[in-house]
Amino acid sequence: MLRENEGDMSGKGKKLQLLRSITKSDAANKTSILVDASKYIKELKDKVEEASTVASAADSSSSGSGSAVAATQVSVSSVDLDNNSSNSSSRRGFRINVSMARSRAGLLVSVLEALEDLGIDVLDADVSCADDTAFRLEALGSGQGQGQQQAASGSVDEQKVRQAVLQAINKCINDDDE
Repeated sequence: MLRENEGDMSGKGKKLQLLRSITKSDAANKTSILVDASKYIKELKDKVEEASTVASAADSSSSGSGSAVAATQVSVSSVDLDNNSSNSSSRRGFRINVSMARSRAGLLVSVLEALEDLGIDVLDADVSCADDTAFRLEALGSGQGQGQQQAASGSVDEQKVRQAVLQAINKCINDDDE
């Protein structure tokens, strides 16, 4: 009976190790591994919802707009704005990269307004945009005031920033078509 129980523990241990590796968790105990797995599942769910939103936006647009949305690349990553990353209260921000095959009138303004609505101030940006040429934005943003508190509490994350930028692009494209 004892050997059977040991086999169970070994099997559970292997499953926890597998779950830990899939979710890229650094946790050592079972509860922390499960919390990390839960967060990972939520991230995957958010990505699926975002892909669905982008796909439906492309479908609802005219064929010209749909190809513009499909050719859009938006990436957002969290960054430490303070040089001392060992400080647990370091300021966090976002690095935002947007690339489109063709710019639209008002696109830059639309994206910047979306960031402002989230409480994100653009600290530094490299922009290339002219009508009927490629659009490129590389920005570093930080929350201030209420936005900073939202970022600290987790209410504004990479996913929300990316989704807001995509919605701003889609709105600009749809407004341009009308």
